[in-house]
Amino acid sequence: MSQARRHPATYQDVLDAPENHVAQILDGELHVHPRPARRHTRTKSALGARLVTTFDAGQRDEGGDWVILYKPELHLGDDILVPDLAGWRVERFPEGDDDAYFTAAPDWACEILSPSTARIDRMKKVPIYAREAVAHVWIVDPRDRTIEVLRHGGAGYQLVGTWGGDEGPFTLEPFDALPLPASAFWGRTLPAPTPR
Repeated sequence: MSQARRHPATYQDVLDAPENHVAQILDGELHVHPRPARRHTRTKSALGARLVTTFDAGQRDEGGDWVILYKPELHLGDDILVPDLAGWRVERFPEGDDDAYFTAAPDWACEILSPSTARIDRMKKVPIYAREAVAHVWIVDPRDRTIEVLRHGGAGYQLVGTWGGDEGPFTLEPFDALPLPASAFWGRTLPAPTPR
């Protein structure tokens, strides 16, 4: 369950959060929530692995011109956000320091919804991404197996489309150079466990 404190939060509040929690400052409020459930973690792991191997570590001529990070801490204005995944075009990736956070907005952010954070992701974080002109945002719901792709159109986000289920592959901006199979989002289908 996500908890919000209603005082002007500071970075020290983020640093003081329990180790096994994620702390963010959104519109001046501290939001702290525990680690996500299995389904959320499976989606984040499967998608992150696919995007890193295809678009980060891949060949430039095959779309490999990205730096993809898992849960980077973003300091955007007075807000501190931790997207599930984020990516920068190689030429925009902020190199040269070893800070624990980034002040340059990514080119793409992905929020994987959990029941405890879905409202915050949609109502608090997406408007901040829009303010910072993050070119694309994905809203991934592992419970409903849906993917919403948002494109920044200058005055805010436009819904490019919604995909889902186990059909696929999905051709999704900005990673439309190579279609992504459904397993990139939901993990491969595993056999039922055998009783002991």
